[in-house]
Amino acid sequence: MEVGRRAACAAVLVVLLTGCSSGAEDKDAKASASPSAAAKDSSVADSGRPLGGKGSDCELPVTFDIAEEWTAESVEAPLDQGPVTLACEVDAKPAGNIGFLRAWTGEPGDGDARSVLEAFVAAQGGVNEEKYGSFTTGGLTGAEVTYVYSNELLEESKQESALAVTTPLGPVVLHLGGLDTEEHKAMLPALELAKKTLRSGRAE
Repeated sequence: MEVGRRAACAAVLVVLLTGCSSGAEDKDAKASASPSAAAKDSSVADSGRPLGGKGSDCELPVTFDIAEEWTAESVEAPLDQGPVTLACEVDAKPAGNIGFLRAWTGEPGDGDARSVLEAFVAAQGGVNEEKYGSFTTGGLTGAEVTYVYSNELLEESKQESALAVTTPLGPVVLHLGGLDTEEHKAMLPALELAKKTLRSGRAE
């Protein structure tokens, strides 16, 4: 009788331990299979800080977030390209990439974002395979483009991107270049961050 009782108790203990183990494994499996609530969108860079407002590194007709570790500097010797003038350079080197996100600004006028962007691209020269689109963000309607820039002197071609919006203070073009196409693609999340956080106006 004692032997039978011990056997029965042992069997019950095995069942209980197996049940606990299975429950823990099920929870672990569910946890590993469930996507994290804080999963990061790899197409958008982590935000470093806002740019464009009064007191920021570059005061612009718009504000937007620059990527983490990127550094911004206003341009003292402006360069014209089409209807806009270079106003600010955001450098990717501190984050490990070679290239800039450049902000260009213009005078208020009647041109819409698409016409401003087309004029900007045309003024660059050596451009082909343009693909235009449109977007809305922060109450702004803008135009965007990707294209291939060919440098005949260096016999090199690379992908570049730009977007444009118009504001009461004038048009703004954000242009992303890069050392080559590989660097450009690596920096695209920074441009997506800027587009996603783009807002009109500047604190006065």
